[in-house]
Amino acid sequence: MNRLVKTALLAGAAFGAMASAAQAQDVTTQEAAAQVEDIIVTARRTEESAQKTPLALTAFSGETLERTGAQQVTDLQGAVPNLNLVQGRGSSNATNIYIRGVGQPDALQTFDPAVGVYVDDVYYSRIRGTQFDLLDLERVEILRGPQGTLYGKNTIGGAMKLVSRRPDQEFRARASAAYGDYDLVEVQGAVSGPVTDNLALGLSALHSERGGYVTDPATGAEYNDKNSTAVRASLAWDPASNFRIDLNADYAKDDAGMTVGQAQNDLTDLLKTTVLRPVPNPVPEYNFKTRTTPGLPNETRLETWGTALRATWDLSDALSLKSITAYRGLNTDDYIDFDATELEIADALVAVDQTQFSQELQLTYTGDRLNAVAGLYYLKEDVDSHQESYNDALLGPAFGNSGFLRTIDDTLETTSKAVYGNLSYDVTDKLRLSAGVRYTEEEKDYWRTTSTFYSLLPAFNATYVFAPDVGKYDDTSIMLSADYLLSDDAMVYARYSQGFKSGGFNGRANSPTEATEYQPETADSFEVGAKTSFWDRRARLNLAAFMTKYEDFQARVAGLDTDPVTGLPAPVLSVLNAGQLDIFGFELEGVLVPIRGLTLDAQVGFLEADYKEFKDDRFTNFGGSRAFQDPAFSPKWTLRFGGQYEWFLSGGSSVTVGGAAKFRSRMALAVDNTYENTTIEIPGMYQDDYWLYDARVVWSDASDRYSVGLYGQNLSDEVYKTDAQEFSSIGNIRTAYYGAPRTWMIKVSAKY
Repeated sequence: MNRLVKTALLAGAAFGAMASAAQAQDVTTQEAAAQVEDIIVTARRTEESAQKTPLALTAFSGETLERTGAQQVTDLQGAVPNLNLVQGRGSSNATNIYIRGVGQPDALQTFDPAVGVYVDDVYYSRIRGTQFDLLDLERVEILRGPQGTLYGKNTIGGAMKLVSRRPDQEFRARASAAYGDYDLVEVQGAVSGPVTDNLALGLSALHSERGGYVTDPATGAEYNDKNSTAVRASLAWDPASNFRIDLNADYAKDDAGMTVGQAQNDLTDLLKTTVLRPVPNPVPEYNFKTRTTPGLPNETRLETWGTALRATWDLSDALSLKSITAYRGLNTDDYIDFDATELEIADALVAVDQTQFSQELQLTYTGDRLNAVAGLYYLKEDVDSHQESYNDALLGPAFGNSGFLRTIDDTLETTSKAVYGNLSYDVTDKLRLSAGVRYTEEEKDYWRTTSTFYSLLPAFNATYVFAPDVGKYDDTSIMLSADYLLSDDAMVYARYSQGFKSGGFNGRANSPTEATEYQPETADSFEVGAKTSFWDRRARLNLAAFMTKYEDFQARVAGLDTDPVTGLPAPVLSVLNAGQLDIFGFELEGVLVPIRGLTLDAQVGFLEADYKEFKDDRFTNFGGSRAFQDPAFSPKWTLRFGGQYEWFLSGGSSVTVGGAAKFRSRMALAVDNTYENTTIEIPGMYQDDYWLYDARVVWSDASDRYSVGLYGQNLSDEVYKTDAQEFSSIGNIRTAYYGAPRTWMIKVSAKY
């Protein structure tokens, strides 16, 4: 491990030295080489170069995403320092996003995300429905660190922005078809162009399906597959030179099978005295074969739809007013086999019906020295859910393995209001000062009923209703930054930013004592950085160092109590404002184009996350504290080294060969990662360090309109975990979920 890390660091240092030494090349050679791509972003709600934006961000153009063969957002895993971006546990349509050790992996509708996801400036309230296929995008922006003043709601860890292509008066069309192993078939297309002199229309569609790479050895049933369809329509209307309207509508459907993991330890009854299913110790390397409960529907169905209207009015050369009005809906039926075995210890249906309406007004001023953005924001979200938990074996042999059925119906209404303002002032031609503030008010109205039906103990059947007072939360977040231009191609900056995530109610409660309210969490982050380009902009090196104080983080923890009705052991699933984390780290991103056709890049992330406080009364041996544990999804090192070379053939066509090596050091995959009241780590709740290797070969014709590419992922066929469930209070369940094995794909593309 140490040798690998040292090698990676030496490679990063060598990259920096190589980039610096390259400045000595002669001017003729410089002019012959291409420059590093510069991307215009809207990270601060105004258009500016990514290299002139004083915060840590990584941006990918649509062309870059297409060239590398990225199909969905999780394919960006490894390409951004200190970013964890994987498919969520037990669901084909949720995304687990952590940035710099701050995130929220639970897809249950009562848990808000900690990283804001935005599509064309519209906020997505749930982590369900964010497993996006990459369809006709102009760019993707990943903003690291709290973004509490400009984005506000639930961007305590950062933000992920997807920006679609805007149709215009130029006709454009593109299409692609892909085939790969596991019966992968993907087709997509997009066309846009003028309807009248001031109206343009864009249409895009995608269908992607793949067989499952996890199978049940007894039945042959396939899991962890893919079957998604998406369509999108965009209208761009410019009725006047100073007025623009954009209307978007989209629909997506995901109809995949269940996402199934691997049991990590013996499964027991509630008393933990009877082993219902032994698991070898140590757990053998996963072979992507898992037994599942007979009769449990193999389905994780999701539908999302929405529309957004953006109107922009240039009131003057300096002043612009924008309105963003959006409505979105989500409906899902997820069947989940939490225990990942043929036993019905904890199988569940989670059905969610969610709608959201948002309205944002944004006033932008652009002057000679002063730039300012001010706005009002409103969001109303309604979520209804129905859940069923099937437990035929959990009570154990003493009750004939009869088990019970538990049903949950709940409703959550969230109203969020905010006012914000941000300004930047050029004190001199080189020095710029920026400041921002946002005030947020949120209300959450939650109602819940839970019923338990015992098949052999009907006298103990029970129902309780939880209807607390409305939760009310408010916050004022600020941002202060200063940046200084050392030259036209070098900038240094310092930034202080705050983030806020609203409180809420425990949606996993199984009894009245668990159905508690938890309070908001906050983050204060200090960041310094440098963004540099040199050697005629053929080399780029960006650096950032940060320190974050993360307060009152919301942790879901599990335990056991006694049911007051039956006297039986009862699982307790609590949400605590557990305490404080101190997070420190640095990031390096570099790109080098030493000769025409050759591009080298490197990304290095270092993260040191430590609990300073983690209160949990169950850990009596440690004074009611578990601060010794490792924070989840916080690997110390994330590394990536990539490169590509383009050969130009006779006749003008070209062949590009590219590849990347990605490293992630050891990390915890769950908040609960030691056995209760001990410091002994639970092996199944960790992933050891690992490398992944990807490669591609792409032929393009002389016009660069047609291409054929061969893409390979995880070429060494590494078996690695991406997420884990810790439900030890329910049958001793601990389940790990794994990344895909080695895959390949052939893709044919055309564009006009």
